[in-house]
Amino acid sequence: MQCFCRVQRADFDPAELPATLLASSGKPEDAAGAVATFTGLVRRPPGDAAFTGLTVEHYPGMTERAIGAILDEAFARWALLAIGVVHRIGELAPGARIVWVGAAAAHRGNAFAACEFTMDYLKTRAPFWKKEHWGPEARWVEARSGDRDRAARWRARAGTTTASTEE
Repeated sequence: MQCFCRVQRADFDPAELPATLLASSGKPEDAAGAVATFTGLVRRPPGDAAFTGLTVEHYPGMTERAIGAILDEAFARWALLAIGVVHRIGELAPGARIVWVGAAAAHRGNAFAACEFTMDYLKTRAPFWKKEHWGPEARWVEARSGDRDRAARWRARAGTTTASTEE
């Protein structure tokens, strides 16, 4: 297994996940020259002390398939040893870990690019629904144009990004 995806309520330890990532590659640990990771946290809007957290919902099965397709695309674009995602669902307080993305490769350029690509596509292609809470008040989060723009740049680069990137 070179790709892994977990959607879960439980918190995760980002310090333990790189070892899981390397083990999933099926290759010796020293085959990787780089492991790039990203850990996303629930962010309190600037100056908004009333914000109490976020609820993340998903459609089981559909979500994992969508994330799997993103990981498969990253694996096809860059020379990777392994790539993985852990995404939380449920009630999350400000500062809570919400997502982890990791990519292992022989070279850092591939690991960095695959990690960033995966996060950009998670924001726009994975079927998660987020509701922000301010005490008893709540509202569903709309897709942000900045997220769509970040994902679009990967489509524009599709012809120029190759699986042989070395850094």
